[in-house]
Amino acid sequence: MSIEVKNLLKVYGEQKAINNISFKVENAEIVGFLGPNGAGKSTTMKIITGYLQQDGGNAIVSGINVTDDPLSAKKKIGYLPESNALYYDMYVREYLGFIAEVHEMGPSTSSGRKSKVENVIQLTGLTAESKKKVGQLSKGFKQRVGLAAALIHDPEVLILDEPTSGLDPNQIIEIREVIKQQGKNKTVLFSSHILQEVEAICDRVIIINKGEIVADDKLSNLQRGNKDKHIVIVQFKEIVEKSLLENLNGVELVEQLQTSQYKLQTINPELVRKQIVELSLRHNLNIVSLQSESQSLEEVFRSLTQNTGKFR
Repeated sequence: MSIEVKNLLKVYGEQKAINNISFKVENAEIVGFLGPNGAGKSTTMKIITGYLQQDGGNAIVSGINVTDDPLSAKKKIGYLPESNALYYDMYVREYLGFIAEVHEMGPSTSSGRKSKVENVIQLTGLTAESKKKVGQLSKGFKQRVGLAAALIHDPEVLILDEPTSGLDPNQIIEIREVIKQQGKNKTVLFSSHILQEVEAICDRVIIINKGEIVADDKLSNLQRGNKDKHIVIVQFKEIVEKSLLENLNGVELVEQLQTSQYKLQTINPELVRKQIVELSLRHNLNIVSLQSESQSLEEVFRSLTQNTGKFR
């Protein structure tokens, strides 16, 4: 019950969409797969799920090589693609029953199939919409139908490409809980542009940029960032010229957050804090707050993916 990617390569013309990437996701692990548009996230997910053929390397799901035995591998996978293609003329229960039959939960086990359909409808919050045609649903509920279809055969591995796309804040929280519960006994790899979503669900993050993995670590380690880079946030009571802070020794970058609040990037936070206090005394300024803090996932993401690739 795991995902293993070994030296995966996909080439379009002269462009390497993914360039010899390798990683592993274990059972009961939820891993966020991040990257800017064109980084190679969806390409990687399509190869893992057997929807796209790689040009080199291997994707292995629950010990099965996807290229050698794609059908057996797909039986282990629940996949919610970014496009989330659905049959709009089918009713929700009808569609999910059809997906159950595709997974060979056929007529001989019709009672079990119906039970699975009802369970997954309840799990994904589709009960109130279950008698409608899929085409009549909002984008958020269509996304729930896609997630329900990915879960209906109780797969060992979940591959979710933008699973909360189109959901409102309340729906995001509900689906987040579903993913967290599923992650207790399944292998989950999901991509998202909502970095707060990754912070809420994942302990580990893989960041890909221009087809190459630029980070693969626990979220806490990434947020601590490079040991040589620190953030100091200061807020004054008065309006302060940004240039005064930019001229402090050891300051690499100054960003104005609010009228009198600034974020400073430095290699020596102790020195910078000391200089800020001295600056306030010289210029008769009042410091409202002065603190150091960990890098947010957004800051880590920006620092690692400043340049975007061509393929996604």
